[in-house]
Amino acid sequence: MTKNIEHQFNMLVREIRKECVGNGPREITTRFVGPWAISEMKGNLTNIEKFMIESKEGHQMVHKARTTLVKKIYEDPSKVEKLEELVQAKLVSVFTDINIDTDIAMTIYVFDKPILVNDIKN
Repeated sequence: MTKNIEHQFNMLVREIRKECVGNGPREITTRFVGPWAISEMKGNLTNIEKFMIESKEGHQMVHKARTTLVKKIYEDPSKVEKLEELVQAKLVSVFTDINIDTDIAMTIYVFDKPILVNDIKN
């Protein structure tokens, strides 16, 4: 059975985040628009982070750590290679942010060419 590209991409992102952060998002939705993979992730924060954000300083610290960490994850060639192999395109840039209050993160992966969803092989 062939899984759709969005599902495969979501599973790979969850695996990468779990490996690097200790847990992956509870829910991921990804849409491909031209050369962009736009991923919305819910349920990102760990219990420790939820405790930390109760203070203003903790809130700022968790936000900065989360956005900086995600960008650093995709500096690792082995992780980038997995994404590139799946979508058959080169990763050019990653933009990310998280709303700490709603625990929703958005990451936009920019590739060097449009992702041809129907051409992806399982």
